[in-house]
Amino acid sequence: MQITGMINESARLARLFCDKKLPVLAFLDSHQPNKPEEPYPPHCIAGTDESKLVPALQWIENEPNVTIRRKDCFDGFLGSIEDDGSNVFVDWVKNNHIKAILVVGICTDICVLDFVCSTISARNRGFLAPLEDVIVYSRGCATFDVPLHVARNTKGALSHPQELMHHVGLYMAKERGAIIANEVSLLTPKKP
Repeated sequence: MQITGMINESARLARLFCDKKLPVLAFLDSHQPNKPEEPYPPHCIAGTDESKLVPALQWIENEPNVTIRRKDCFDGFLGSIEDDGSNVFVDWVKNNHIKAILVVGICTDICVLDFVCSTISARNRGFLAPLEDVIVYSRGCATFDVPLHVARNTKGALSHPQELMHHVGLYMAKERGAIIANEVSLLTPKKP
């Protein structure tokens, strides 16, 4: 339920942003099979369906205002660093004069949280001007569920209660300085 809601809300917001021609940056996990992301098991291997957008969001690949960034780590900020040291995300913020970003995605307590923490740290250090606000949309985020009985019977697995870890991710993001929103709407400003 949590993941379905996150996908639906992400698709709704993507449509609103695209209809208004607002810039969108989408991160996709895309790992190389020989480059593990400890402590997590292999996932989202480049070229597999797991490394692609979910069907409800595949249409954004053809939108002119959307930038897709394939990343090989859970932190989209660090995963945006190019071999020459430039950063696709930093350049996207600066080139689009972004003052506020709205963050949605999976996993609230891992990828979303790490990206938010790095972004806020970079903003605080002055690396992301003109960025001011990092907003995490709670209903546009989700995480996975590994019940205790499954973790106990799976070598190397840890219990990961979905609702609790989603809340922890949101709490930690807020503690770092993010704004947590439980509703999002895009209003057209009134003309003077």
